[in-house]
Amino acid sequence: MDFNFKEIFTAFMVLFAVIDIVGNIPIIIDLRKKVGHIQSEKASVIAGFIMILFLFLGQRLLNLIGIDVHSFAVAGAFILFFLALEMILGITLYKEDDEEALSATVFPLAFPLIAGPGSLTTLLSIRAEFNLENIIVAVLLNVIVIYIVLKTSSKIEKVIGPNGIKIIRKIFGVILLAIAVKLFAANFKMLIA
Repeated sequence: MDFNFKEIFTAFMVLFAVIDIVGNIPIIIDLRKKVGHIQSEKASVIAGFIMILFLFLGQRLLNLIGIDVHSFAVAGAFILFFLALEMILGITLYKEDDEEALSATVFPLAFPLIAGPGSLTTLLSIRAEFNLENIIVAVLLNVIVIYIVLKTSSKIEKVIGPNGIKIIRKIFGVILLAIAVKLFAANFKMLIA
């Protein structure tokens, strides 16, 4: 076990920015209004399980279809780049189907809002740079934060306000953009070497 605080913190921040649970507070509140009670514990655990499962099986899946981690990381950098643009510019490039879900706790909250394409791609992308145990700790820390935010979403919205949420989204968007550029540069070098 090679726990590295810097790797854990960086992986935590990357996932936190991609999941954007604070920026999703308005969506969470809207879901609560539509479906009533959302099981915060269940949504957090399911999202964490999906992310950790993909962290382990995603690599095998890539090997099965003949894609190396560096190629996937470059593709992940592009997704992070576009997610960052969405956060910074306030635009929507990727649209979900807005059909009514049977259970908002699992769909669309746990998947794909929390453990969605961005976070799953990010997990495999950062796996190319960080140790597995550090990424797992970062995922678990994010699950705890997700649970806290889900439990207290209406209180957080009142305290921060809509403008505060927009500012937080923009800040994390810029951080995510910088991470995407770094991830692209590091893995592109490996592809052409």
